[in-house]
Amino acid sequence: MSCKDAMVQNDALQPDDLVAMIPALRAFARSFYRDKENAEDLVQETLLKALANRQRYIPFSPLKSWLFTIMRNTFCTNYRMQQREIPGRGEYFIATVDASQEVVMETKDVEIALQSLPAKYRNVLSLVVLEGKSYELTAQLCGCSIGTVKSRLHRARRKLSILIEGA
Repeated sequence: MSCKDAMVQNDALQPDDLVAMIPALRAFARSFYRDKENAEDLVQETLLKALANRQRYIPFSPLKSWLFTIMRNTFCTNYRMQQREIPGRGEYFIATVDASQEVVMETKDVEIALQSLPAKYRNVLSLVVLEGKSYELTAQLCGCSIGTVKSRLHRARRKLSILIEGA
């Protein structure tokens, strides 16, 4: 091992450095979550990301700032994902109630109207509204611009409304 390799290894981020930062991370996490469990989860996720990306840490730069940036970005990403989740979908939806005949008929009308839409409108509507995908991801999947996605979504909603009201 050369002298330069020894210097780089000594300057690298060590797990003990991260352990020493845990109290500060916990305090910072409490500014995002009042709930202790969520704050602790955020600390754990931050530490995992820091360890996974330790090669990106610049030696002799402020470790606390680097970790706080990871934590803030992690919180923001998690928050955005939670905002896009559809209520009632997933493990939290427990009780089911049989639909009335009226609801079943309305659902059939929507299905028929949806199938009568042109494929480009139906695809955008399905991706954004039903699957909760972002405009950016939908644009990538459809091979068009974000503006095109927005206009197709607007037209799809308008056509769907007209078809359902006419039924």
